[in-house]
Amino acid sequence: MLYRVALKLTASLLVTAWLTASALALDMRPNVSLDLAKRMAEACEVKATQEGWNLSIAVVDAGANLVLFHRMPNAPLASIDIAAKKASTSARMPFPTRRLAKIVYGEDGKVGRTPGLAHIEGLTAFPGGLPIKADDTLVGAIGISGATGDQDEECAQVAIDAVADDLN
Repeated sequence: MLYRVALKLTASLLVTAWLTASALALDMRPNVSLDLAKRMAEACEVKATQEGWNLSIAVVDAGANLVLFHRMPNAPLASIDIAAKKASTSARMPFPTRRLAKIVYGEDGKVGRTPGLAHIEGLTAFPGGLPIKADDTLVGAIGISGATGDQDEECAQVAIDAVADDLN
């Protein structure tokens, strides 16, 4: 009887220690906070305003969960969904959506190596989505839509550059 109690107590202590360590590990993983996402969106909006672009901006965490969405006045309505999908795609892959476009559609007149990816619901295969990394750890992604793909991607990079010091 005493043996069983000691065994249960030991098991209970081990589970508690494991759960505590797991919780601490989760707390230590970098993430995209709302404050960081707001600063990214602000930097992108400043650039877009200077250039005369009307954009939608979506920032997601590493699990592709929306952290922030901002639509500038006069941004195309379709850009709402596209920006969110670019961010989600970049978080889920995790690489720039431009790279996915090359995989799907190819380049230099050559067919892409995996064109079927264009038919996967939720994936967006054109420029404007970039992963957000702290060192080499994915912490989220940003998706921009409303201008050309190159301009969307440029604005996404401006947003990441604006918070680069906070990511290292």
